[in-house]
Amino acid sequence: MQISERIEKYWDTRSEDFSRVRRMEIEGADFLAWNEIIKKNLPAGKNLKVLDVGTGAGFFAVLLSKLGHDVTGVDMSSKMLIEAEKNIAAFDCRADFLKMNAQELNFDAETFDVVISRNLTWTLPDAMEAYKEWCRVLKFGGVLMNFDSDYGDKNFTNTATCAKGEVEDEMLIECNEIKNSLRISTHNRPRWDIELLENLGLKVKSDADIAPLVHNDKKMFYDSIPLFGIYATK
Repeated sequence: MQISERIEKYWDTRSEDFSRVRRMEIEGADFLAWNEIIKKNLPAGKNLKVLDVGTGAGFFAVLLSKLGHDVTGVDMSSKMLIEAEKNIAAFDCRADFLKMNAQELNFDAETFDVVISRNLTWTLPDAMEAYKEWCRVLKFGGVLMNFDSDYGDKNFTNTATCAKGEVEDEMLIECNEIKNSLRISTHNRPRWDIELLENLGLKVKSDADIAPLVHNDKKMFYDSIPLFGIYATK
């Protein structure tokens, strides 16, 4: 099985539980904090065209739709997209969802005002190619936002990284094996991401750790790994 197929199978398997957690997050205390971070870093303008890469269960699709923007969410997991459709309807929002590889986007150059992603790049077979694609489809003056963690040397069977009972042991083992096979796990992040985006000609701002702002809901479990934010303008 190719690594891309293995990753897709992993997220298909986790889709329902992952969606349940995202719904709790949308309804919880941290959603407002996410709203403020996103709004602060959006380019000027109304009805922005937004690409949510690795939309998963549609967290950012809901958030940005509620802010009045035109959202397209893409994901390689068919079952995640089913969950995203359920959530966008449940929260009375609108977005379009497409099955698509984050590294091979089927969009024309300079299509979107915003490209946004969360919890994706650490699990991509080739994050460099993904970033190049995201920059390609971004309009001049547009903003690329990526929120991720440096999981490269972390072990997901450690309770500090993942709550026991939240994810089955066999899935944790599979996640570790996938992560350890990926080149991005050898990079020092977000320094690597920032340098790559600057070399692609983007102007980059970043937050080393936004977890203290968006990980405060007592009903949720969050790992102890810093959650960095990257805001790159083309």
